[in-house]
Amino acid sequence: MNGLLAGIAALLLLASPAQAKPPVWVVSDGDSEMVLFGSVHILPPGVDWMPAELAAALKTADDVWFETTVGSAADREMSDLAIRLGRADRGLSLSQLLSRRDAARLKRVAAAYDLDMALLDGLKPWLAEAFIVQEVLARDSKASTAYGVEDAVDAAAPPQAKRQVFATSAEHIAILAGAPLDEQLASLRATLKSLKPQSKDFERMLQAWMKGDLRWLQRNAIDPERRLAPAQFKRLVTDRNARWTATLDQRLKGRGRTVVVVGMGHLIGRDGLPARLRALGYSVKGP
Repeated sequence: MNGLLAGIAALLLLASPAQAKPPVWVVSDGDSEMVLFGSVHILPPGVDWMPAELAAALKTADDVWFETTVGSAADREMSDLAIRLGRADRGLSLSQLLSRRDAARLKRVAAAYDLDMALLDGLKPWLAEAFIVQEVLARDSKASTAYGVEDAVDAAAPPQAKRQVFATSAEHIAILAGAPLDEQLASLRATLKSLKPQSKDFERMLQAWMKGDLRWLQRNAIDPERRLAPAQFKRLVTDRNARWTATLDQRLKGRGRTVVVVGMGHLIGRDGLPARLRALGYSVKGP
C-alpha cells in the first residue's frame, strides 16, 4: 500500500524481541524464480528487517522491481509533483472543506505537533493527510523514508541488476491526486481522529510486519482502509495489483531471477499478488 494509502495504512509498520523478520514469497516455474517482499516505505532508524532470503535473492537478481523510481532524485521529483497537484484550489482552504468539528480537530493536531496551519490550509485533503502522517511519525518515532525498505534494497542489489518500476512518479502521484473529494475528506477525518500523542499504533503495526502476522495486518490495516474509502482502495490497491500481476506473469514467462518490492498491503489476502499468481498456476511458497 504509499504509499499514500499504502504509505498511510502503510506507512505500515521496531523489531520484536525475538528478532523475527518479515516474510518473503517465492514464485517459480521451470526456468524462472521471483521473490516477493512487502515493504514499509517509512521506518524508524535501526530496524533490522532484512530477511536472509531477500538478501540472498538480491545477490543473484537479474532484475529488481519497485512501485516507482527510488532514490533522492526521485523523491524530489515526487515531492515537486505532489505540491503542484496538491495545492488547494484558489479561494478554497482546507478548513473550508471540513466540517466545523473537523476543522477544529485539524487545528488541535497542528498545534500539538507544531505544524504550520497556514501551510495545511493551502493543501488538498490527500496531501495534507500525507504531510501530517509523515510529520507525526517523524516526531513520535523518528521514522523517515530515508530508513525505508526501498533505498536499502536498491543499495543491496548488484549494479548489473536491472531496476524496473511499475509506474512513473507522475503516474503514482496522479492516482493519489485523483481520489474523489469525499473520500479524501473521509480519509483525512479518520487520520485526524486516530492521532494521539505517543500512540503505540505505529509500533504495533511494525511488530506485526516483522513477525509476518498477516491476519493482524489484514484486520487492522487493510480492511479499515477498504471500508473507509472503497473507490480509493480499488484504485490504489486492487486495480494496481491486477495490472502488476499481468506484468509479473509476462516476466515469469521469461527466464531468470527477479526480486519484487512493493508495499506490504499489496501482498496480503485474496487480492494480493501471491494469491493472484497462485491462481495463474504458479508455484508460490510463503505464508
